[in-house]
Amino acid sequence: MLLRSILVTAASIASVSAAPYWKRDVAFDFSSQKVHGTNLGGWLVLEPWITPSIFQAQDGSVVDEYTLTQKVPDAGSILRRHWDTWVSLADFQRIAGAGFNTVRIPIGYWAFEKYPGDPYIMGAQDYLDKAIDWARQTGLKVWIDLHGAPLSQNGFDNSGQRTSTPAWTSGDTATFTNNVIAQIANKYAVQSYQDVVVAIQLLNEPLLTNIPGGRTATEQYYREGFNNVRKVSNTPVVFHDGFAPPQSWNGFLSPTDNNAQNVVVDHHEYQIFNNDFAAMQPYEHRQFVCNNVASYSQNRDKWLVIGEWTAAMTDCAAALNGYGIGARYDGTFPGSTRRGSCENVNFIETWSQTFKDDMRQYVEAQLDVFELYSQGWIFWNFKTEASPEWDLYRLLDVGVFPQPLSDRRFGRACSF
Repeated sequence: MLLRSILVTAASIASVSAAPYWKRDVAFDFSSQKVHGTNLGGWLVLEPWITPSIFQAQDGSVVDEYTLTQKVPDAGSILRRHWDTWVSLADFQRIAGAGFNTVRIPIGYWAFEKYPGDPYIMGAQDYLDKAIDWARQTGLKVWIDLHGAPLSQNGFDNSGQRTSTPAWTSGDTATFTNNVIAQIANKYAVQSYQDVVVAIQLLNEPLLTNIPGGRTATEQYYREGFNNVRKVSNTPVVFHDGFAPPQSWNGFLSPTDNNAQNVVVDHHEYQIFNNDFAAMQPYEHRQFVCNNVASYSQNRDKWLVIGEWTAAMTDCAAALNGYGIGARYDGTFPGSTRRGSCENVNFIETWSQTFKDDMRQYVEAQLDVFELYSQGWIFWNFKTEASPEWDLYRLLDVGVFPQPLSDRRFGRACSF
């Protein structure tokens, strides 16, 4: 019944998606095609755990892109060297060759306009343009993801600024961010880009419980952002669920809400970031994949894509919880209890066959569930410097990530 209800929902959404006042020009149909993607994380927004070498070369006060640009005199040259080398046409060719059809590209608002008082360095927009050209050459689709908002929407370093007091939505920050969305829409939602840019995400991971105005302010921002894109075209608009159940967004920016069309909910599935997850055995991670599916897939009224997920069953990746902060798995994170050693987790050449098989089964379980109960998935991340649990390329190389994507070495983990 669960699958049937979702298929009926998808069919009903598809029936209203062909808006009578627009020809469907976007070269991807979420109602009939599945997203098979990977994130190009750590490129146009730095994350210390993805590229630790940039941060290890500084003093311990540099913990994110904000402090890098604030405190390091040659930050501009560091960033440009990184932008020039972290992603290339060869990456797009490799991703397409492995059977993927989409790349999600995180980018900060400061690539388009700086907020007053910002130390950030502009220039990343040129690399987004390069990426779109590379995607067009290789047949990949692009999902533009605004990953950082002024004063931080979640306090995480992936917003650009790590802080214990995220203040996005205070003052004029939401209005400023929507002006950035208007710039993105005016450039990338036009018909000449619709062959490759198939989604614009209004914001990544706003932490509804920690920002001023919470969900109310975020909903207002989402509505205005949606309208900014719709002033230009019918390019699909994505909003993150803010770690609330996707079903709780029913009736918001849906066909029953002023006939809102072509809206995707971005949901992230991680089994890492609390002590209970750290204590799980591999088989328990697989069981959780099966048991948790209804929490995000049942009785929703919009398309849903798993925009971030991972093969990792530990938080051992160095700086994953923040630069200079330890891991729950080995008990070095404040308030955690040691569950095992991280000593060999970040060195793929030391992985046992059992470890690889457990991870392969975990990946296969997620792929099966996401394929059945969503419009697709986008793996985080395409590569890292030193965190192989999260590194698509290395997982492909050692046979942990299936090739072709439909290949299954183990039986279905879930009974449905």
